[in-house]
Amino acid sequence: MLATLARDKSFSLDKADFQFICEFVYDCAGIVLNESKREMVYRRLTRIIRERQLATFSDYCQLLKANPEQEKNYFINAITTNLTSFFREQHHFDYMTQNELPRLLALNKNKRLRVWSSASSTGEEPYSIAITLLEAFKNQTDNWDIKVLATDIDSNVLATGKAGIYQQDRIEDIPRRFKEKYFHHGTGQNEKKVKVDKQLQALITFKQLNLLHDWPMKGPFDLIFCRNVIIYFDKETQQGLFERYYQMLAPGGLLILGHSENLGSYQQYFENVGRTIFRKPVN
Repeated sequence: MLATLARDKSFSLDKADFQFICEFVYDCAGIVLNESKREMVYRRLTRIIRERQLATFSDYCQLLKANPEQEKNYFINAITTNLTSFFREQHHFDYMTQNELPRLLALNKNKRLRVWSSASSTGEEPYSIAITLLEAFKNQTDNWDIKVLATDIDSNVLATGKAGIYQQDRIEDIPRRFKEKYFHHGTGQNEKKVKVDKQLQALITFKQLNLLHDWPMKGPFDLIFCRNVIIYFDKETQQGLFERYYQMLAPGGLLILGHSENLGSYQQYFENVGRTIFRKPVN
């Protein structure tokens, strides 16, 4: 009993340490945490404290102060949320299939297509994009230069995405024809896992990227997915990102946000063409 009480006390997260952690997250990734996230922060960082064999949250904060660059990547991987699924928010992929990709097939004389999944997490989103592209372009893919860029701040989820291996239940809700065409079932100790087909992996490049830092890619992109990540930034940071996305989009390109997100005052520069789907004007 005494040992339990001592352990609980040693891992208490006081106001000063929580404030420092919130500021550190904001400085590293632009993510805004508030009091409602205290329990989440406690859960995710307690594991690191134990792994580092530290006694208190204060010790961990001192470690972050002493070695910010060394600890930053591991810290961000632990604190960020990576909830995703194949064909999440299906209406976005329906719009691509029914409207945008036929438009690009008809109008894009350069036969060049670039899509950016800017918060790709464990890869379900970019693979869903790749499936949608291959289904729409069918036998024309050999005549097109098609590439999907998948970026995320978390190196661990990027490694999962690049490997393209998932638990079988992750694909339960996708159409049967996609399961049979684009996923291969494992055998032996991997019998409950699936691996994405090589033709999907060939379309996608996974890269680590902090959205608040420099963007080394040149663009322009025809479609940019930035779903369910903007909500973690403050309004000023959001508007700055929307401006950068706007510059990175080709004229007529689409910016696709998550179901609970909006452009705020930057809406004036886009045309709303669907649920959280925004088009950059051609002129």
